[in-house]
This record gives sequence, structure tokens and C-alpha cells, in this order.
Amino acid sequence: MTNHTNPLLSEWETPFKLPPFEKIKPEHFEPAFEQAIADHNTEIQTIADNSETPCFTNTIEALEKSGETLKKVGAVFFNLSATDSNETLQSIERKVTPLLARHRSDIELNGTLFERIDALQNNNQNLDLSDEQLRVLDRYYKNFIRAGAMLPPEQKKRMAEINENLALLCTKFSQNLLKDESDFHLVLDSEKDLDGLPDFLRASAKNVAEELGYPGKYVITLSRSSIEPFLSFSKRRDLREQAFKAWINRGAGSKDTNNTSIISKIISLRLERARLLDFKNFAEFKLDDTMAKNSSAVAELLQSVWQPALHQAKLESSKLQDVIRSEGGNFDLEPWDWRYYSEKVRKTEFDIDEFEIKPYFQLEQIISAAFETAHRLFGLEFEECVGLELYHADVRAWEVRARDGTHVGLFLGDYFARPSKKSGAWMSSFRSQDKLDGNRRAIILNVMNFVKGGSDKPTLLSFDDARTLFHEFGHALHGLLSDVTYPSISGTNVVQDFVELPSQLYEHWLSQPEILKKFAVHYCTGKPLPGDLLDKILKSQNFNQGFTTVEYIASALVDLDLHRLEAVDNLDVIEFEKSSLDRIGMPREIVMRHRLPQFSHLFSGGSYAAGYYSYLWSETMDADAFKAFEECGDIFDENVAARLHDYIYSSGGKHDPAAAYTAFRGRMPVIDALLQKRGFKV
Repeated sequence: MTNHTNPLLSEWETPFKLPPFEKIKPEHFEPAFEQAIADHNTEIQTIADNSETPCFTNTIEALEKSGETLKKVGAVFFNLSATDSNETLQSIERKVTPLLARHRSDIELNGTLFERIDALQNNNQNLDLSDEQLRVLDRYYKNFIRAGAMLPPEQKKRMAEINENLALLCTKFSQNLLKDESDFHLVLDSEKDLDGLPDFLRASAKNVAEELGYPGKYVITLSRSSIEPFLSFSKRRDLREQAFKAWINRGAGSKDTNNTSIISKIISLRLERARLLDFKNFAEFKLDDTMAKNSSAVAELLQSVWQPALHQAKLESSKLQDVIRSEGGNFDLEPWDWRYYSEKVRKTEFDIDEFEIKPYFQLEQIISAAFETAHRLFGLEFEECVGLELYHADVRAWEVRARDGTHVGLFLGDYFARPSKKSGAWMSSFRSQDKLDGNRRAIILNVMNFVKGGSDKPTLLSFDDARTLFHEFGHALHGLLSDVTYPSISGTNVVQDFVELPSQLYEHWLSQPEILKKFAVHYCTGKPLPGDLLDKILKSQNFNQGFTTVEYIASALVDLDLHRLEAVDNLDVIEFEKSSLDRIGMPREIVMRHRLPQFSHLFSGGSYAAGYYSYLWSETMDADAFKAFEECGDIFDENVAARLHDYIYSSGGKHDPAAAYTAFRGRMPVIDALLQKRGFKV
């Protein structure tokens, strides 16, 4: 297959230079990867062997410009394997991920290349570089050091083997999880099975059943947007238990898809990698390159919120148990009961439930609300592009323009669950922004797993679903608004515990009356959310916050415990999870948000390993950051929004994150704002 016949290797003459999806076939990927890796190797060797004295242009900029074809091929492949996978793509993924890990190691462990980077770093103050260039040089130097560039040859060889093995194990973990999630169908075929389910859930479950080949029936899947409302409303306690156990046992069940041995191997390899670099455990290695700096700072933050959250969760549990007894129930509250009885308590305390709320949260309207918020903050305009060749019929595209009409980027939205898609929600890209050669604009993708409405009804979201959409769109804006020269610090290429700030901060605008009054409209009547219902929603925002915080922080603490291990011989993953939860006093009736066998943040890749705390770290900043708008009395204040744009959303990784936050806010945040946001006593 030649470059001319492989669409991945030819020039893309498409609108916005999108990948030519209709021409790309699975058989194109392996030869494209092989060619792209070979081309990149040639470029790297040319840089390393350059006889000229190292300078920023012939070394760092040359590295930034290298590997363009590999970036394109990788972006297409890994986006498709996450959103529209099949057995062929999964087979290719198992082959190419270790190859790519080996290729990355070959670059980062190249001694001749590192000598050039080292020489530049040691002389950086005499090179007349801009602040952004100094930042890029520093990142290259640190990344190479952390990859093992200064290790002796035998240890470099072992480091490369570790990286290759980790890539394969993480791929297998992810594929096992996808199979468990796609294989489970809770089929409901009688009115008794449907007892308690509201019309919106019946409609979506019927639609899913038809798509999966169960005509005339109803199906609940393990998509969070399907199973959580089922657990909230189904009166069938036996079915709630069945569905819940399937949900929390993903990756821990059948022998073929059991992830526990994979996790044990991953933890062992990560520890070995950290030890090669003279860190006592993986957590200290990982956190050394974050705002937190070490695991003690992370543990202190998590514990400071854990205790008030645990206290609140126990009060909530007691209320739920009282409801069970008042209804004549002769059983203890179990995890599959929590959402069901908490809905009853919410109805009693706030005179509100999901039945009332959900009809006002149409997917289409919430997308518009996210766009309107971006327009009022940053002057962005969104125009839907019809007729583009995209990778799935459900995917939509919008061109994004600035106030003056100039092109900012392309935004893609892939909102609906399907068996070929990984669970969860995330932001990705087909192309990142940079100005190294001209002004290349980003193509950003948001992926969700909402359950489609029925054939004659719009897709309705829970308030939590709507918040997820705003969260991921905050990430999207971080990519779209990026205004940097160098690709390696573009958009979301920032330290791990800073990356969630733009997304979590953006969530705040969803719950503002100015947004809700305009976009929360009833799908049948078109009438806006009534004022009394709006008041109830706002008053109930911290309802069940003990439960929500406990299930999250428990996951973060177990993550930290696991990656703080200094010996992992014969690691029993399930027993470790249990002992870690026992140590912190985890309530029996609450399950951690992500049990280890399904914890994709940690084991589908390494970006959040020893880093799940970063949501809370960023929340400390986002709660404080939104106060900057509240303090001036205008949630769209132009001056505050301009600083937000310049120092947070558009600056990528060109600033130290603490310096960037201080430039926006005038100081670093305090934890009081976070505790107040979650409704805990300060």
C-alpha cells in the first residue's frame, strides 16, 4: 500500500482538514503507523546527529515540528478505538500500543539527543529565549529526565521494556472493561419490571432495547446515564441489586475479562519504574511534577475534606434508614438502595424530584446553554456544520469563531451511548492548536454517554448529566482557546492537577439563574423552568453531598494508597481495596465511585495514576475562582473574563500553574471556598 492509496498518509483536502473518515478503513492503520514511526525515527536521528552547535531552533523547535504524520494517524486511531471500536480495531490496538511505547522510549532514552537538550538547559539564561521558549525547554529537559535519559544503558533498556509492557497491559484493561460494559443488558419485559420508572426512562430504555435487538422490551445498560436513574426510581429492589452488582463488578467478574491480575502487574511495573529513577514509590515520582509536589500534600488535602464529608454521609445514611423503617422495611440500607431512598428524602425536604427536573433539561438546550456561556464570557460564536464527513452518524460539528469573525477552531460533539464506545465522558482532539508554522487551529472532540430519548421525544438529561456536559465543554474551551506557539504546551498540556480547573470552573455557570431561566425549558410546553422550581433546584444543590464526596474521596485515597506501596509482591487487588477502605472508615452502604477493577482513570492509561485527587485540588481553585465573578456582582464581568481567558483558558502550559492562577486571582486559593461550595462547615 503506497502513501497515495492510504488516506492516512496522504494530504487531507477536506473541510477544516478533517480526517477523511469515509475513506479510512481498519486495514490502513497498521501500515500507516509503521510508515509514520519510520519517518519520525529519521527526523529524530537527524536532530540528534546534527553537527551544528545545539540551539533552540535546531533542537527544540525541530523536535516540536517532528512526527506530524504520527500525530495525525494516532489521533484518528485512538479516537476511533475509544468511541466506535470493534474487534479489528482492538486487535490493532494491542499491536500498536507497545510499538508506540517503544518508539517513545527510543526518543526519550536517546543519549545523543539528550546531550543537546542538556546543553541548552544548562545555558538557558544566555540563549535570549522568550518566557514561552524557556518553559518549553524546561519541560523537554524534565520530561527526558523523568523518562530515564540519565540512566545507565542496562537500566535504560529495562525502562523501555517497562513502558512497552505497561502500554499493552493498559490496553488490555480498557478492552476488558468495554466488553463487560457492552455485554450487560438488564432486560425488562413486564409492567412489574418497570414499576416506578418514569416516562423518560421508559422511553430511553425502550429505544435502547430496539437498538440492541429486543423489540417490544426495555433495556438498562451500564452507561451511567442509564443505570443511575434506574437505581433512583425502580421499586424492584431485587432488580436494583442485580444492576448495581453488575455495575460495581465490571472488570472483576469472569476470568476472561478480570482486570485484577492486570492491575497487580501495572502497579509492580510502575513501582519498578519509580525505583529506577530513585523515588521510593510511584506516587512520589508522579507527584514530583505537579502543583502538589508530594503525596503528603495530597493526603492532607483529601483528609481535610474526608472527615466533614464522612460526618455528613453518616447523617444522610441515618435519614435513609429512617425512611426504610417508616415504610415497614425490615432490612439495612445497602448500596443499591441509596439512590432510591435519597430521591424520597429529596422529595420530602425540598419538594423536588427528578420527575419534575428532567423534562426541563433537553440535550439540545444544554448544548445551547454551554455555547451561550462561552459567547458571553469570551465572545465565541458557534455555527453548526451540516454535511461534513464524520466518524459516526451521531457526531455533530460546529465551527467556532471569535468576536471579529475569525476562525477559532472546530468543535465536535459525540453525545450518545453505544456498545462500541467506552463509558464515561471526556475531551479529546483530532488536532491541537499551535503557531509554529502559521496558525494551526484545533479540532476538539467532546464525548458523552447519554441515553437517547425515544423516537418521538428529545434526549432529556439529569442535572448531573447537564453538569457533565458543561464540565467537558470547559475542557473543550481549554483546547479551542489555546493561543501558544509550541504544540507541546498547547491547550490541556498542563500539569495534571491544573488540567481540571477550566472544566470544573465552567460547571458553575450551569447553575446560575441567568442560564437556567433561558435554557431550562419544558420539552412539551416550551415554558421556562418555573421560579419556585428553580429555587428548589438551587437550594438542593448540596443535597446528598456527603455521599457524593465520600464515594469520590474514597477512590482518590485508595488510588494514593495503592501508588504509595513500596512492595507489591503477591498483591491481592480486591483485598487491598478492602483494607484501604477499612482504614479510612468507609461506610458499608457506600461504594467508591470507581472500584479498582474498573478504574479507567488509573489503568486505561497513566495520566491519572496517583492523580485522581486532582479533581479536588482543582476544585479548591475553581470554587475560589468563581468567587472572583461573584465578588464584582456580575458572573460575566468583562475584566474578570478577560483575565480568565488570558491566564487560564488560552495560555496552555506556557506559565507555571501557580503563577497563572495568581495572575488571574491575585493570590492562591484557600480551601474554605471548596468546603462552602460542598455545603460543609468551615
